[in-house]
Amino acid sequence: MTTQYLILVAGGTGSRMNRGFPKQFLELSGQPVIIKTLLCFLEYNPSIKIIISVHPHYLLLLNELIERSGLPSENIQVTTGGGTRFDSVKNGLKLVSDEKALIAIHDAARPFVSQQTIKNCFEAAALYGNAVPTIPISESLRKTEGKKNVAVNREDYLVIQTPQCFLSSKIKRAYEQPYKAAFTDDATVLEMQGETIHLVEGNVENIKLTTPNDLLIAKVLFDHEQRRHH
Repeated sequence: MTTQYLILVAGGTGSRMNRGFPKQFLELSGQPVIIKTLLCFLEYNPSIKIIISVHPHYLLLLNELIERSGLPSENIQVTTGGGTRFDSVKNGLKLVSDEKALIAIHDAARPFVSQQTIKNCFEAAALYGNAVPTIPISESLRKTEGKKNVAVNREDYLVIQTPQCFLSSKIKRAYEQPYKAAFTDDATVLEMQGETIHLVEGNVENIKLTTPNDLLIAKVLFDHEQRRHH
């Protein structure tokens, strides 16, 4: 069976959350966001190899949380994040030597990724070499052009999520190129190598916790999950 990896990007400092603390370490009903995110992937594949790229200031805290949570530490490697997301992912990729492995790259602050989304991504990446989860846009959109603005067809656009999954050899090679400001996610890094990006269905609940508002939504989602499981 093809080895599956998770690179969890946790290098941010949470400046937009206005909490003076990275959002991936905030708690949802007593459970740190980053631990909940990890459990989503361990539920999908208990043997998945995990690499966490974390800001150097929070290295000690992360190790304490892993130990306290009882997660399988033998399957977890921790590295330090860089100045940009690109650098953090690149540091994580250095720890993967298996060229035929499938690597999911996921934001630590997305703790509501569904089992179906993870499955969609790994299965499509096995077939096409990459897979990126998306959801449709439900709001109306307008494009600004200087002082003018025009309506655009929302059917032509999709919201991009993570995990973005890749064949190890392809994404490792893509990350050898120099950083560009145009790299908004891992798919754009691979796309710059001339690869076609394969889109799969994501899940609406798979929000990225970025602002205090997102935390309010997360608490509702978490409570709903708990009620469903019990």
